[in-house]
Amino acid sequence: MGLKLICAVKLALATLAASTVTGPVISSNFPDPAILQAAGSTYAFATNSGNINVQVATSPDNGATWTLTSTDALPNVGSWATTGSTWAPDVIDRGDGTYVLYYAAMSPSQNTHCVGAATSTNPTGPYTPQSQPIACQTAGGGAIDPAGFQDTDGTRYIVYKVDGNNLGGGGPCGNGDGVYSTPIMLQEMEADGITPTGDPVQILDRGQYDGPLIEAPVLILHEGTYILSFSSNCYNTDLYDISYATAPSVSGPYTKASSPLLVTGDDGLTSPGGATPTGDGTFMVFHATVNSDPLTRYMYTATMDVTGTVVSV
Repeated sequence: MGLKLICAVKLALATLAASTVTGPVISSNFPDPAILQAAGSTYAFATNSGNINVQVATSPDNGATWTLTSTDALPNVGSWATTGSTWAPDVIDRGDGTYVLYYAAMSPSQNTHCVGAATSTNPTGPYTPQSQPIACQTAGGGAIDPAGFQDTDGTRYIVYKVDGNNLGGGGPCGNGDGVYSTPIMLQEMEADGITPTGDPVQILDRGQYDGPLIEAPVLILHEGTYILSFSSNCYNTDLYDISYATAPSVSGPYTKASSPLLVTGDDGLTSPGGATPTGDGTFMVFHATVNSDPLTRYMYTATMDVTGTVVSV
């Protein structure tokens, strides 16, 4: 199916309520944003830029206005990793005075990205990295885009993407021939949020309209429904989007929504993606492309509404 036809299908499916999208709220390259509400303030974290491994922005008014700081939340990556490509961070409040930052970075020994963790007693860091990664998925192309989740029974998890398109296959972001799998994995964690326990479980993979990949998973629970947000298609094309799937249990089965949340053209956006909703499902941060060369993505926000298994913005 050609790119234009896929885009036309996606636009035809996008029968959403009138959007409440605001932004850009950060007019600087701030891709793959994550949001944290803690210690009486609101924080956002993003992929590396310049010599900063993990960018930090703050909001004094629950996400209405934002200030990009010069802080690097992760001045040093784990000893297993190298700097220069620290992607898609996420931060959780562990509830005991400790914050856990999840991130992806390049592992020279694996020659792929792996996901790791770091801890701090301050939401903005500096975070101290763990000496070993959580997951690498080397044979599958690497592991990226980690995000934390805690279930109602207290069990902690992370979700992440197996980076199959990193293995090749042509196209604008790899896997153009569709040979490689790019599944979303669910990894149970110990109570400390930094130690994996048991084997990861695949909970989603790409489908007919997802192009060569799905990525950027974030998991929340809303009134008994598990909602997995993700992006599909290539981040560097106009087909990139924000989509979601729902399930009755944390391990699935997950059913993809019939239409994405946001696509190119909605609210004047181009390639919206990398979304992180708040845990209550009422608000999210995400990026959209404002320049393709060099690739520049600003942060936007949107209010959300969840009714059963239907999410709208």
